[in-house]
Amino acid sequence: MNETRTQPKPRTATPAAAPARVHPTPVRPARPLPVLPTAPQAPGWTHRLLPAPLRRTMAGLGWWQNPTPQRPSTHLEQTLDVLHRYGWCQSLDVSPTGRMCIRGAQTLLERTGHVTPHARERAVAYMQHTLTQAGIQMSFFTWNDLPGQTLPAVENLLVSASRAARANGE
Repeated sequence: MNETRTQPKPRTATPAAAPARVHPTPVRPARPLPVLPTAPQAPGWTHRLLPAPLRRTMAGLGWWQNPTPQRPSTHLEQTLDVLHRYGWCQSLDVSPTGRMCIRGAQTLLERTGHVTPHARERAVAYMQHTLTQAGIQMSFFTWNDLPGQTLPAVENLLVSASRAARANGE
């Protein structure tokens, strides 16, 4: 038997159906996000029982390791993290349940050595400047205690003040 086979015709796509050549677009390398400082853990018993002058003396002798004080921008970020970790409140620096207002969180960070008094004052100045730019003429702790104040508004203040401090190199 003589088999006749026909050769299959090569299929060609019409120009409209042909896939378009895709040129890869250059991908910009993603900038790594800055690592935000985290709130410190509650200080241990030794840190709470030993007075600050004794801790400083012990640190001078190499017997104690104090935390590294932070710049104002980092202090404001840590303040926000403290509020997230322990909770936010109004009217009291620290509530009976352990929640804190902005000033209470700053005091915790200062007493545990995470910020110097000077850097805290600079951070307060940035918060006051941010409030003034928003048209609010009162101290930040009075603003914090206003009826109807919310945690998102407090977060906005701290983030805006932190950005302003970072833009000024602090």
